[in-house]
Amino acid sequence: MFDVRSVINGYAQGHFLMAEEEGVPVEWYYTKSRTLIPLDDRFRYPRSLRRAINKDQFQVKINAAFGAVVDGCADRQTTWISDQLKAIYHELNRAGWAYSFETWCGEELAGGILGISIGGAFIGESMFFRVSDGSKVAMVKLVDHLRSRGFLLFDAQLMNPHLQRFGAYEVSDSEYRRMLDIALQMPCSML
Repeated sequence: MFDVRSVINGYAQGHFLMAEEEGVPVEWYYTKSRTLIPLDDRFRYPRSLRRAINKDQFQVKINAAFGAVVDGCADRQTTWISDQLKAIYHELNRAGWAYSFETWCGEELAGGILGISIGGAFIGESMFFRVSDGSKVAMVKLVDHLRSRGFLLFDAQLMNPHLQRFGAYEVSDSEYRRMLDIALQMPCSML
């Protein structure tokens, strides 16, 4: 059984939740290295994305469409976000731990990032887009937001080529735990 307290305690110890597929129970996972999105000058993004950002076609909102972001993140041919995990995210959101960081194009949800915020750590769970560049702009704007709120850590959990384009890097388990312990003591807030 996953209640809010046990989930937050698990994430605070460096674990994260996943379901292998729909119908398979959610389980705790832990990796020997962790992927981080830099919150310093190592963060980067493609020049083509700079043009999209400079056009100001996207607006940013937090938790305006949390359920739609969870559904968007889960809407893939193969997904690790089961109905059970969706329910957990909704409980965490109601308790003030889970957030959706969204980009909007007018009245249309363009993309978003789903994550959990504990102290000065933001743990990115997943992202999606419906409009071209929607999730990429969300990433850039989320990094700006986390910087402005004094966050220390943006944990992306597992490396992939998409994250590498933003300067994502891996740290050892011991380095991750050291950074996480510091971040958990910080009085940061997404809102």
